[in-house]
Amino acid sequence: MTESDRLFLDDLASAAQAVETCLEGLLSPVCRVDEIARPDRLLNAMRHGVLNGGKRMRPYLVLESARLCGGDPQAALRIAAALECIHCYSLVHDDLPAMDDDDLRRGKPTVHIAYDEATAILAGDSLLTLAFDIAAAPETPLSGDARASLVCALARAAGIGGMAGGQALDLAAEITPPDEAGIVTLQAMKTGALIRFACEAGALIAGSDQSTRASLRRYGEVIGRAFQIADDLLDITSDAASLGKATGKDEGRGKGTLVGLRGVNWARDELARLVAEAESLLSAFGDRGEKLKAAARFVANRKS
Repeated sequence: MTESDRLFLDDLASAAQAVETCLEGLLSPVCRVDEIARPDRLLNAMRHGVLNGGKRMRPYLVLESARLCGGDPQAALRIAAALECIHCYSLVHDDLPAMDDDDLRRGKPTVHIAYDEATAILAGDSLLTLAFDIAAAPETPLSGDARASLVCALARAAGIGGMAGGQALDLAAEITPPDEAGIVTLQAMKTGALIRFACEAGALIAGSDQSTRASLRRYGEVIGRAFQIADDLLDITSDAASLGKATGKDEGRGKGTLVGLRGVNWARDELARLVAEAESLLSAFGDRGEKLKAAARFVANRKS
């Protein structure tokens, strides 16, 4: 492990703690202006789905891309928290019996197991709505135009043309397995879209030029692809105890993955290629890009 990799892990842990603290406040029992009440069971289910550990990689990418571009740290923290609410809502809904039907998430009972299906659906709905509340609220210290741009970009990353659409394609893949191009599209939507947003968000927060925004957007696309290939590789080579969730489910449901199609050796070679491309995209930032280079290596080489 290089020094930059060690520093990255320290930064990732520090960012995760900062985001956790922010989310604790946002998910407190205290009502915000115009809220009438926060039902205890629903709030606790939301907290169970969000405040349950995790690496907080997507929030880290928001915070680090904003730092790289000189964006406001408090604005970046709130956008990072909003993105994590979206990500966690998707996990709560993915785990439902109608979707992936999982009992474990990060080594703990999933929300519908800890509570019930109806509460899990409402918890996911509420987290999705809360994300846009956080991003649009005046407490996010950005201009109205900047907040509107971030809300629009996040909506498109999360909706029919992004994550939710990718989940629909994933469900369809259980009936008709897609070809390689279909798998690439599915994964770019279901997994890649939010990671792409996380990286591009820093440039939006900072009001960076189009060239900087395009570089970070492409970097996000590259590591999003690497994240999914690494995930599929772990699904084949790891175990449930290490991952904190069930393994081998895609193969069991007949879903195609690039790793299943091309093989483990191809996957490892492709991950190395993607890391090299990610590092190249950050070369214009000089030493300031080292943390995001380490993030790319971590995404590709992670063990859980």
